[in-house]
Amino acid sequence: MAQQVLLQAERRAGTGKGAARTLRREGKIPAVIYGHNRAPESLAVDRASFSRLLTGITAASTILDVAIDGQAPVKALIRELQRNPLRNTEVLHLDLYEVRADEKITLEVPVHLTGTADGVRNFGGILDQVLHKLQIRVFPADIPASIDLDVTNLAIGKSLFVRDVKVAKVEILNDGNLPLCSIVAPRTEEVVQPVAVEAPAEPELIRKPKAEGEGEAEEKD
Repeated sequence: MAQQVLLQAERRAGTGKGAARTLRREGKIPAVIYGHNRAPESLAVDRASFSRLLTGITAASTILDVAIDGQAPVKALIRELQRNPLRNTEVLHLDLYEVRADEKITLEVPVHLTGTADGVRNFGGILDQVLHKLQIRVFPADIPASIDLDVTNLAIGKSLFVRDVKVAKVEILNDGNLPLCSIVAPRTEEVVQPVAVEAPAEPELIRKPKAEGEGEAEEKD
């Protein structure tokens, strides 16, 4: 099931780009928490602490215990991480979504394929993973860190579909007919047959037909 970790946060009064830039210069990340009928509340979290927290967790499916100004923590999920497009490891903004233990939530979890497929192992096929995430509806306590699928028995030309996935206490919302992965036959290189080059044909001599009586005139001369 999903991990649970503690995140310390503090309320902030300033909003807007200027206030956000000031926070970042101070080594903090602007954040907001909302959900469960609460108005959005502006927060700030320590950048170094949050970077360490992200190490080794699945951000989209990890429940955080968010302690705001030292108060009793509330449970929340990371809804969005805005990163610096030039430095992907730098988080610019954080969205948190408060959850309750007795209310189901909708989120995406990663799909991990395990094992080596028969079609790959014995026949040189290629494993093509089409879906890397699944959308699920679940109680917070039952959120899986990932959905692991064993592809060991998958032969060439065969696929796993969303309808094949069964996870206890989890409702999968994707269309059941969507393929998750397939084993594709190995590509064969097309043999190009040499093209025979024919010798150029002799030019055809086109003679102007003689006018009637022309040959006779030449003989008389």
